[in-house]
Amino acid sequence: ESDAGDYTCVCGDNQSTASLAVHALPVVFKEELKDEEVLEGASVSLHCELSKAAPVQWKIGSKVLKGSDKYQMRQLGTTAELVIHDLEVEDA
Repeated sequence: ESDAGDYTCVCGDNQSTASLAVHALPVVFKEELKDEEVLEGASVSLHCELSKAAPVQWKIGSKVLKGSDKYQMRQLGTTAELVIHDLEVEDA
C-alpha cells in the first residue's frame, strides 16, 4: 500500500503521469493452529503462520490473553506463537 501514489515519466519537456492504487490482500492462515495434548505442569507452544505480517490477538474462549509469566506471546514476521507455562487442567 505504501507504493500507491502518482508516478511520472519525464522526457525533456514532456511528461506522462499515472496514479497507482494498491489494494491490500486479506490476511489468511497459511498454517493453522494444531490440537495438542500435554501433561499437567508442562509447557506448550501453539503457533500459526499468516499470509503476511499482521497483528494477532490470542484468546481462550472469549477471554483475551495478556502477556505474563504464564502466557508468553511472540510474533516474528508472519509467524505468531503462544507459549503457555505450568499447564493446569483448567487451561484446556
